[in-house]
Amino acid sequence: MATEVIYEKRGHVAHVTLNRPDCLNAMNLAMHARLAEVWDDFEADDDLWVAVLTGVGDRSFSVGQDLKETAARAEARPSTFGGRGKAGHPRLTERFGLAKPLIARVNGYALGGGLELALACDIVVAATHATFALPEARHGMVPGAGGVFRLTRQLPHRAAMGMLLTGRRIDAARALEYGLVNDVVPGDELDVCVRGWLDDILACAPLSVRAVKEAARVSAHLSLEQAFATRYEWEERRMWSEDAKEGPRAFAERRSPRWQGR
Repeated sequence: MATEVIYEKRGHVAHVTLNRPDCLNAMNLAMHARLAEVWDDFEADDDLWVAVLTGVGDRSFSVGQDLKETAARAEARPSTFGGRGKAGHPRLTERFGLAKPLIARVNGYALGGGLELALACDIVVAATHATFALPEARHGMVPGAGGVFRLTRQLPHRAAMGMLLTGRRIDAARALEYGLVNDVVPGDELDVCVRGWLDDILACAPLSVRAVKEAARVSAHLSLEQAFATRYEWEERRMWSEDAKEGPRAFAERRSPRWQGR
């Protein structure tokens, strides 16, 4: 029996696949609940260094919240920013302390909450036929899983506001132009492109990668002087790790480093 989320561990990589192809991988309550378990496990497993998030099939990454399920629920509870009190909290879009890197593999539609998931990832690789939008305003809603906040930080302001205020869609080429995605390739080359990003990340010391991600996130609102003066948890761990010694040692010995990640 199929589940809403396929979760696979292959070496140091977690593969997380949204699995509701009949409704373009729309997210229902069961999917949110399962995703919370997946992200908990990914974060806790020291042998997992990076995750790839995608949707099953070649039509859709995810079209966001399952509005048919939302409309059918008896309660008419108002919803605003964040998922507190809802299934799957904290969702990926609110796991602000997640230091491990995430790659979004977008093969088709990334709409509404689907785009918000991609925005919460660190690297986004898209197929040439991918489409991006936050259409919530057209449905009497707001992009409450961080779309309002992240899009205006990750895109030029007027480009972001144009998408937010109209719900207009942009194609992969325009998304690349805006810097919303890192790479755009034909669909049949998507896995090769993702593999290239994975290989490059895995070639780096995992604690260094986490320290860099944490420092970039925490310092985003700080002055340069404050950023230098701030202490970072993952940088403290990296400094005293065996990997911090292994990197220079491997370089001096002209060999590939053997990372422990602990």
